Amino acid sequence: MENLPSYISILFGLTTIATAWIFYKAAGNSKPVLMVILIWLAVQAFIASSGFYTVTDTFPPRFLLLVLPPFLAIAGLFMSPKGRNFIDSLNLKSLTILHTIRIQVEIVLYFLFTSKVIPELMTFEGRNFDVLSGITAPLIFYFAFVKKRFGRKIILIWNVICLGLLINIVINAVLSAPFPFQQFAFNQPNIAVLYFPFIWLPCCVVPLVLLSHLSAIRQLSNNGKKK
Repeated sequence: MENLPSYISILFGLTTIATAWIFYKAAGNSKPVLMVILIWLAVQAFIASSGFYTVTDTFPPRFLLLVLPPFLAIAGLFMSPKGRNFIDSLNLKSLTILHTIRIQVEIVLYFLFTSKVIPELMTFEGRNFDVLSGITAPLIFYFAFVKKRFGRKIILIWNVICLGLLINIVINAVLSAPFPFQQFAFNQPNIAVLYFPFIWLPCCVVPLVLLSHLSAIRQLSNNGKKK
């Protein structure tokens, strides 16, 4: 990773910041939300800088410390009344715009592939079609919230489809990493996510994208008003 061009790390760092900022806006400029995200990013950056996540032969995998807390936090939000109130308060317009960052993520992934630190299957030339979510997000926003030609049903269907695309690449990425249960890409495993700043993808960007979809699906399924 020492020979990785600096512009890739910079681009991904900016992408992570943009993701956090848009979610902060979706949460009504909630400073506690922003502080939690920034502290989490800082903690994980410190841990990753020590090389902690590059040790992949332990059981349970050290990688769980990176991904388990945010997913448990999301589950906790859905299981508690206050958490559900928070989820329902998120701004649907901002949640939709947030998915545009998936274009930048796909560009970064392609650069990482050409730098030989992730497999081709994690890019849009392989099994990753997540870029479609980023490309269509502005269209959904425009026709749903500006022109008001799309109703809740179309936005809901779009969120479900894009959630499926997210799950697809997450599964392929995990099974391509050099863990004991690796299934794909043995010639070029997914090692980028074991290093800073790319550890921010599984610990922050993906969870925020996931929460954005789940929140939108809940709001739209409950016939909540578009914000």
